[in-house]
This record gives sequence, structure tokens and C-alpha cells, in this order.
Amino acid sequence: MAGVAACGTVEQLSAGQKLDRAFDRLGKEKSLAVEIDLDTDAASLKALDDKSREDKGAAGSADEWSGEQEPMPREAAELLSDAKISFSVHSDKPLQDSGEGDITGATFKVSVPDGDVVEFRMVGDTGYVRTDLDALGDAFGAPLPEASDLPPEAGAFRTLLDGGWVRFDTKELEKAAGDTPAGEPSPEPSLDAKTQKKLVEAVKGVLSDRVDFTTADSTDGEEHIIAVAPFRTLVGDLIDEIRTFEKQLPPGSELPTAKEIKELPDEKVSADFALKNGELTEVRLDLAKLAETAKVKKLGLVVRFAEAAEPTAPSGAVEFDPDDLAGAFGGPQPSGADFQDGDLGEDGLAEGGGGSGEGGFAVDPV
Repeated sequence: MAGVAACGTVEQLSAGQKLDRAFDRLGKEKSLAVEIDLDTDAASLKALDDKSREDKGAAGSADEWSGEQEPMPREAAELLSDAKISFSVHSDKPLQDSGEGDITGATFKVSVPDGDVVEFRMVGDTGYVRTDLDALGDAFGAPLPEASDLPPEAGAFRTLLDGGWVRFDTKELEKAAGDTPAGEPSPEPSLDAKTQKKLVEAVKGVLSDRVDFTTADSTDGEEHIIAVAPFRTLVGDLIDEIRTFEKQLPPGSELPTAKEIKELPDEKVSADFALKNGELTEVRLDLAKLAETAKVKKLGLVVRFAEAAEPTAPSGAVEFDPDDLAGAFGGPQPSGADFQDGDLGEDGLAEGGGGSGEGGFAVDPV
């Protein structure tokens, strides 16, 4: 028995160390491409949505705006089940040592079998974006604005609605938005390199304590490491560690409460890590047990890793000017500097200002 226990301990350490080294190798790369794919089907997503609405209705937590939970449209479930999210990043330095100023290129894309729903590229300080609004409108069961609905003054915004490429200077757009005035340092908190390393070590400690690692049979020259852990316990311990760094997290990084974590299922979930020549190539998460009583056929998440190709500037992109928004919605778009103390009325709207009017919306190009 002692010999078996010893062998198990050796295997546990060996598998965990291999994963550590694989993730360390990712951090030493200067480029990385990641693809995220939901391993599920539309029926399973609809079943999960039905169960979620049923639970919230029983708890009296219906939507605060409509007073009821709207069911997920079938088209949206089909889009989510078929969609793939991919992003990549390029840097002058190893990714683990890179800051914002070291990034030379990046991409983000949401794809479905019929094509790309939205795509963003950053080459240097220039951003490029395009989108398929017809696909988005079909997915959510409601038509979105068309280019023909806008006046010629909308400029590049019409091109964007028509599915064409639009380009913009990321730094100039930040200034126009009034987010970070020129010459002034951002007051937002951030994780410095030293703090990031502390956080990584804390997370590694939780994974070492809570996750059971075993090696599996190799296939196609790949080595597989299986990780198993109780979901609620693992998430709770990870959040507790992250919470100690909460003051350094960017604004909007709201962590789940103890009550929300307590409501999570504590079923054991498994992850299959595929390594080839010591490099992490894929992670498959089996989340079906988290569905509890919902009638789910399959529910998983696949994350793939690869070396990224250098992003290139698309041809034919139209220059975007912030004034194009004014042309689209019939008035100047206010920046952060336009709002001063006392400018807001009792209803929370700028006094004397019409904004984009009823039904208008704001656009964040990035």
C-alpha cells in the first residue's frame, strides 16, 4: 500500500510539473493565438436557459427591467453553439514580460460556419474592425440598423454597417473619448509585474491543493494530463486568493460574492490537457455535470493554443472619424470633458442636451 501511495504521489507531482512547464513556455513566447469553442448544441443551451429562468423565477429574481425572464431565441442558441472565438497577440518581448507599450499587434474574431460575425485587428497604433450585422440580427431575432438607414454624413459608420473594414487611430480615439487626457497618467489601478507573479503563485498553490492530476494514454504523439476538481470548492478558493489583490484590479473587475459562489454546484469537473513536445496545444473541459437537472446532451469548452501569425492591415479600409457618429445620429457626440459638475438634471440626463435621443445607443469601437 505504501508503494502504491508513493507511486501516486510521484505521478501527481510529475503531471503537475509538466503542466507548470507548459504554461511557462506559453509565457516565454512573443506571440500566441487562442481559439475558444463551446462543445455543445443549441438544444442543450436552450435547456440550460430554461432551467436558469425557472430557478430565477422561483427565487423571485426576474429581470429588473422587464419584470420577467425572456427565453433565449433559438437563433441565438444556434449561433452560440456554432461560434468560435479566437484572439491573438504579438509583442516585442516575451508575453510574460510585456506591457501595453510592447504589444505590436493583436486580433479578435467571432466566427460561425457561414463566416465571421465580427473581426478586430490592431497593427501598431491602428485598429481595424468589421462586422456582419445581418448575422447578428438573425441570431437575436431583431433587425439591426442598415447602412441605407443612415445619412451620407455618417461616413465610415455606414461602411461598418455595410460589412466593410473601418480603420481608426487607437490613441486618437482614446483622446476623443476623453478617457485619458493627453499628458495625464491614468489613475486606474493595475497589477505590476511583481504583483502579477505573486497572484500566479497563489493560483498555482490553490490548483496544487485542490486539483488531482493524472496522466492518460498518449494519442497521435500527444501526452494527455487529466485534472479533476470539485467546481464550487475550486472556484471559491481561487476567488479568495484573487480577492487579496482586489485593490490592484482594473475598474469593473467585480468578483463574485460568497453567496453567489455558494449557489454553484460542487460536482467534480474534469479538464483534459493535451501536450505535444512539452507544449500545451489544447484544453478540453467537461462541464456537463454542472448542468445538474437540466436536460443537457453535452456541455464542454475547448481552448486551443498555437503560434500566431503576424496581423496585417486589410485593404480598402475606410478612415473612421468620431464626427461620423454625429453624422449618424444627427448631433455632436459629447466627450468626457463636456460633462462638468452640475450638468446633470434630476433625471440623470444632461440639461438641455438631447443626446442620441430615445432608442439611441453608444458605440465602443474597441
